[in-house]
Amino acid sequence: MERISYGDIPTGMFDYLRKTEDFIEKSSLEKQLLELIKLRVSQKNGCAYCVDMHYKELKKTGETELRLSSVCVWEETPYFTEKERAVLAFADSLTKLHRTPFPDEVYNPLLKFFSKEEICMVTLTITQINTWNRLMKTFLFTPGNYVAT
Repeated sequence: MERISYGDIPTGMFDYLRKTEDFIEKSSLEKQLLELIKLRVSQKNGCAYCVDMHYKELKKTGETELRLSSVCVWEETPYFTEKERAVLAFADSLTKLHRTPFPDEVYNPLLKFFSKEEICMVTLTITQINTWNRLMKTFLFTPGNYVAT
């Protein structure tokens, strides 16, 4: 049962979040990579609504069942590229912050694959999905109904 329905959300709140999504989608980052980030962060946060959504979005990009089912254990599989592994490690680390400075060993591998502008966009993608996860976990939107269009 939803705690807060779509109709209860303040007018404009999702519009502003959607503008950030549009900004991210216009970046040079591939949709499949963005969705991989969103699925992984949603798994880390235990957000069923967002896991459902981004799993379906990844399927739409042509992602394989093997890789989809292995995102939650990406470190233990050979199915992800070095670039994806760098992003997934960054997403994991940025999603669970510690009181210590952000580690160079997580940040520096990104420099091999991304410009600083792209690293900014990856960071924004991670922080944005963390925001969505926290909203959905609070509102208790029902998972399973999302349709990738």
